[in-house]
Parts: sequence; C-alpha cells; structure tokens
Amino acid sequence: MIAPVPPDTEHSTAKLVRALRAVPSPGAVPESMIARAERGYYHDYLSPLALPEMALAEELAAMIRHPSRAGLPSRRAIQAIRAGVLNGEFDASKAESDAWAASPEGQAAFASLLRRPK
Repeated sequence: MIAPVPPDTEHSTAKLVRALRAVPSPGAVPESMIARAERGYYHDYLSPLALPEMALAEELAAMIRHPSRAGLPSRRAIQAIRAGVLNGEFDASKAESDAWAASPEGQAAFASLLRRPK
C-alpha cells in the first residue's frame, strides 16, 4: 500500500513511475519494471529489498549498457533517471517516512529494534 502524502506532494513512487513512463521509445523501459515501481518495489519503506535504490540503479545501469541503446534518446533519459536515483530525487519524503513509522509495519520494526513485544 502506498503511504499517504500531503495533497500538494507527489508520492515518490508516483514520481518514479512518471519518470520511467516518460522515457522516449515505446518499450524502452520494460512494463515489468514499471509495474514493480508502481508496487513500491524500489521504495525506501515499501520494498522487500534492503537497498531498493541501489537495485534500481543497477537495473538502470544494465539497461544503459545494453548495446541496443547506444546513442538513443532513451539511453540518455535512462541515464538521467539513474543519476536522479543516485542523487536522492526518488527517495521517500518525510511525510512518507512518518506514514510508514505510524503503520503497523513501522511500529513492528520499532518494537523489534527496541526489543519490545509487538
């Protein structure tokens, strides 16, 4: 579930999906990757991965290195998204962090860290 954010703020998951969909050339970004992004697979708090942004950066790097992308506008767009990932442009916001911290998953994580029973 995507955590709520203030109405004037775009959720980081939506921001990433929008960027991936904006890459020129239909099919340049696999629909499976976009679907994972929509589910929060690359999100700081929604992902099952320990380092989701690093996984995303590596997937994007593999796409950039693929010989079929040499010189294409889609390659430059993917490079720009990867740079944004590495610069924190798609990191969860404070509002997303607060929403996760208040969620059952966040409370369970805090309880585990503090060694309190759930």
